[in-house]
Amino acid sequence: MKLKVTLLAAAISALTMTGCDREQQKPPEPQSEPQSQVAPQTDTAPATATEATSETKQADRGDTAAIAAANELFEQQFQEFLARSPEFKTFLGMKEDYGKWNDISPAFEKESFEITKRQLRELKKIDPSKLDDATRLSLELAIRNHEQDIEGYKWRLHTYPVNQMYAVHTSVASLLINQHRVDDVSDAEAYISRLNGLPAHFEQLIANLKERADAGVIVPKFVFPYVISDGENLITGAPFDDGKDSTLFADFKGKVDKLNISDEEKAALIEQAKTAMLENVKPAYQNLIGYLGELEKTATTDDGAWKLPDGDEFYQHRLNVYTTTDMTAEEIHQKGLEEVQRIHDEMREIMKKVEFEGSLQEFFEFMRTDKQFYYPETEEGKQRYLKEATAIIDTMKGRLDELFITKPKADLIVKAVEPFREKSAGKAFYQRPAPDGSRPGIYYANLYKMSSMPTYQMEALAYHEGIPGHHMQLSIMQELENVPKFRKFGGYTAYTEGWGLYTELVPKEIGFYQDPYSDFGRLAMELWRACRLVVDTGMHSKKWTREEAIDWLAENSPNPHGDVVKAIERYIVMPGQATAYKIGMMKILELRENAKQELGDKFDIREFHDVVLANGAVPLDVLEQLVDEWVQETKSGS
Repeated sequence: MKLKVTLLAAAISALTMTGCDREQQKPPEPQSEPQSQVAPQTDTAPATATEATSETKQADRGDTAAIAAANELFEQQFQEFLARSPEFKTFLGMKEDYGKWNDISPAFEKESFEITKRQLRELKKIDPSKLDDATRLSLELAIRNHEQDIEGYKWRLHTYPVNQMYAVHTSVASLLINQHRVDDVSDAEAYISRLNGLPAHFEQLIANLKERADAGVIVPKFVFPYVISDGENLITGAPFDDGKDSTLFADFKGKVDKLNISDEEKAALIEQAKTAMLENVKPAYQNLIGYLGELEKTATTDDGAWKLPDGDEFYQHRLNVYTTTDMTAEEIHQKGLEEVQRIHDEMREIMKKVEFEGSLQEFFEFMRTDKQFYYPETEEGKQRYLKEATAIIDTMKGRLDELFITKPKADLIVKAVEPFREKSAGKAFYQRPAPDGSRPGIYYANLYKMSSMPTYQMEALAYHEGIPGHHMQLSIMQELENVPKFRKFGGYTAYTEGWGLYTELVPKEIGFYQDPYSDFGRLAMELWRACRLVVDTGMHSKKWTREEAIDWLAENSPNPHGDVVKAIERYIVMPGQATAYKIGMMKILELRENAKQELGDKFDIREFHDVVLANGAVPLDVLEQLVDEWVQETKSGS
């Protein structure tokens, strides 16, 4: 997996999950500094105040032809990368190249890099002074995307294409199940074509892994049992053995069964899929699993980014990418320690409310183990969780007018994570709706172990992943009008996940979390993100071991031991990503408090949220500019 891919990254990131414990496969990119905007000199006499105001307003509107040309270039560049990604076309509901996988070869990657450099030269020919504010912002973001992509190309091998959080061999199955629609016979044939294409696709993946291994980049040893197990799960069941239908076979048969064709035609398609699975899918997975087994023998237990070539520089780059700030690892570490202490103090206030006698660590143990906070490990327990999570979201929908002006058109549903990936997936994540309306937004709850899904966190999780969290932000962004597609489908982790964490707090401010234990759950989730600042920088900068990080997180959070281990292992394979949540939330809160101070009675939370959401995802420094402009406009009454 590449660390950066400007417009293509914007596209691919839309395919992937966003959530409390699962990251977008392609990290959203921060971008470069805004270009300076110097007004052209003229030899005319100074304008009067009235004339100057009129000219300023005219300048704000920009030159119509220049604006049209800029937006045409944005669209052209987006389409150029879209044409290179069959998988993203599928996400968008397009059926062009429907039977193909993305090219993930080094040669294709180098070609994409050269395209990015050429596109940057095209963008820099645009005169920003001729654009209106909206198009100027798009230009700024496009340039920053491309520059960051070019900068990041040197780190293209410093990633793990196969790990327990995201992996090519599981993402192909997820795409077929969740995005590949079968509306007619040709769609079914495209599905079969993709099954038949897996051997070549996985050969490219193995080549990527070998290239990294030669460069000294091998995923840590603990990862291999997870990813090998995930691969084996996908070739377990019929037609691979005598068990019940495998995940992919059941999906294909279910989709074909709904087609309005004869039983004979259905049977023929199913037979073709069966042949593809036996002759191509199974060998592809077996070949990959075999290679992973060999690679495992060379893996080590060194976990931090410091172990990689130029690891310290790489890690600082990752922090810059994910937080869209220039904060150092040490600054992030210290901020994390401060936030952990603050949240611990708030938790002690909860202890007083529920009259708990004992230390904070003893309270953590009580919350981890008391059966009142966990539904049974049964199908009934799982269905109860899904039903109640849906009810929480439905209740919140009824209060949105108090907080928002703009609301998403797309619907939201709650689903359990599919069995084939529930063992390795995070506890909760969100998948964007299809832009064409054919698929709603999905809040996935991982119910593999109900002991990892305490009911006291249910409320905060539903707000974060659903409403008013990721579904509000990402659906609104996709539905924005007159915004280039690269902005509709792009993202910045600090913005997206900062918003998700911020929206765990917002419901409390309008009266939710009435149960003190539920409010503790909210604090526990915020604490979790604060702890990330400490352990992520601890492992990747301060050379903490995996075990040291596990011990620290276990002592300072109430989460079950299994959660702690899975989290630390996640942070190991995705250096820097987990720091973005708390950094983003703190920036949004800082901007809100500053706006309140500046505006006083003129402050409207609905308008503030509209400013945050109305431009889609942006780097944190750009968000600050947008909020500052809104504050000044509101103060002046314009």
